[in-house]
Amino acid sequence: MVSLASRCGSATDSLSDKSISMLEPKKVKFRRVHRGNRRGMAMRGNHVAFGSYGLKAIEPGWVTARQIEASRIVISRVVRKIGKMWIRIFPDKPVTARPAETRMGKGKGALDHWIAVVKPGRILFEVDGVTREQADEAFRNAGHKLPVKTKVVERRAF
Repeated sequence: MVSLASRCGSATDSLSDKSISMLEPKKVKFRRVHRGNRRGMAMRGNHVAFGSYGLKAIEPGWVTARQIEASRIVISRVVRKIGKMWIRIFPDKPVTARPAETRMGKGKGALDHWIAVVKPGRILFEVDGVTREQADEAFRNAGHKLPVKTKVVERRAF
């Protein structure tokens, strides 16, 4: 007789597995990186490539994996089964944090969360298969979840 746990996997497997779809790299070369700078315009990913409408950043900033996920959920509510959505940014930069009330020294802090560096002109999300009004509503609501100012853009005809 085969037990239910052996057929479905153990309960600890499903809990320890990161079932939440938070974005983070599978593997990185260096665990801690410098902060870098956010000057300049986006040279890559600055045009609508896949969908009909896109959400474009118009100021620089750091977007966390949680903010990307919150925006994705808001957009997917509008898109649902009628359209398609693309996420054009990925949080590949680790941010470290020190515990509160810790003295100076003792090295750099532990990994806290992942961010995507966003420069002005970068397309953050794209949608297709929806009307302009639906795209405007979805992107307006998604923009409220993001720490950068955004605007809705259309695909250019080449």
